[in-house]
Formats: sequence, structure tokens, C-alpha cells
Amino acid sequence: MAIVFDKTEGLLDKPFHYCPGCTHGIIHRIIAETMCEKGILNDTIGVSSVGCTYNNYEYFSCDMVQAAHGRAPAVATGVKRVHPDKFVFTYQGDGDLASIGAAEILHSAARGERITVFFVNNAIYGMTSGQMAPTTLLGQVTTTSPFGRDAALQGYPMNVSELLATLPGAVYIERVAMNNFKNIQTAKKAVAKAFAVQEKGLGFSLVEFLSTCPTNWGKEPVESLRWLESAMIPQYPLGVFKGKDLEV
Repeated sequence: MAIVFDKTEGLLDKPFHYCPGCTHGIIHRIIAETMCEKGILNDTIGVSSVGCTYNNYEYFSCDMVQAAHGRAPAVATGVKRVHPDKFVFTYQGDGDLASIGAAEILHSAARGERITVFFVNNAIYGMTSGQMAPTTLLGQVTTTSPFGRDAALQGYPMNVSELLATLPGAVYIERVAMNNFKNIQTAKKAVAKAFAVQEKGLGFSLVEFLSTCPTNWGKEPVESLRWLESAMIPQYPLGVFKGKDLEV
């Protein structure tokens, strides 16, 4: 009998700790599968930052390094410059990357660092009890915006992919979503393209994943998928913002 689906060697044999309905596990899997399919698993170094995925070094079977909150791009820059022959990626949430790590991600992209960033945007701080993040939507209720985000008080959501795409050092920027099978397949292709950009030494690449956070959104898992589509995608449209015609 032909095997059509199997456990990837890119993940270690340990259950995920994520909440039911969270799509971090799916994102982990497609990254792990891509490393195996491209044959780069043993030549890849990942950088974990702080957030719900702070311990993803326990899940990925490639070499991993731990970074302080928001500093993953800086750590990845050092790793890549010491090991230019390795594939180096960071895995970061929106609170980590777009808030405390805003300077690191902007300057890494501006310098055209030859790293790949996997940016998971669930519009909230997940690990620390659901505070407002830079990506929180207008009107969205969080523990620090109990009446909904108000632009006059808390400013506007930050569209990270569009911002980074303006920088010459950024070669490939794409936003994908994890709300259905078709979009997940698109996301996996984006992961492969981001690694290919690094393989060619072309510059900085980033894939932004729109993800769910049922626990802190206060929604059931299926309802969260619907909210991602109805509320998040209008604010954060899917597509390639840099490198659409890039051949890798």
C-alpha cells in the first residue's frame, strides 16, 4: 500500500504544547517538511525567540539557538555570518517581532541579511495572557484594550510585510494564511521559496503567517478560523509584497 502521509523527520517525537485550534503546529510541520524535501535539514540552524513558541527547539530536529525577546534577527545575523554555508531561519510571533523586536527586524531587512524569517501574526500577545499587540485590529478586545483598540488612544495596526517590502535589502516578502487547506498549501510553497532565496544568497526573506489564537480571542477553534478570514485578511491581505517575479 502506498504511503500518502507520514511523520516528517524534521520534527522530533514530542507532542506540541499549543492550545487546541492554534495553528503553530501546522506551521511547524510545513517548515519541517520543506527542510526535508529540500534536503537541508542537517544544514539548517533555527533561532527561537520568546513567545508561545519559545521552546520550539524541542520540536524541530535541526540545530536550534535560543534568542532573547525580539532579538532573533540579530542572533540569526551572527549565526549566518559565522556559518554562511548554513540555512538560518527565525521563528517569531507578532508581539516579539513587531514590538520589542521592531528595530532588529527592520535593520536586518535593510542590511539585506541572508536569513529567512517566519513571522506568525495572530493579532495578540499569546503567551502572556492576551495583551494588545502592534498587529491587534481596530476594535479588537484584548486584556489591555478591554473596550476594543481605539486608534486615537492606541494607534493603528502595523502591517509588517508591507513595511518591510519598501526596503531594498528585502528580496522576498509574502503573507499567507492558515485558515484552510488551499491557503496552507500556498504557505508551504512560500516557505520553500524563502529557503530558495537564501540558498541563492539573494538577501532577506520573510513569510508572514496569519494564525489563530482561540484561547486569547475567546473563540472556539472553528470560529477562530472564520474570524481570521472575515476580520484579519481584510486588514492583512494575502499575497507577495516583494519578489513576485523572482525566479529561484
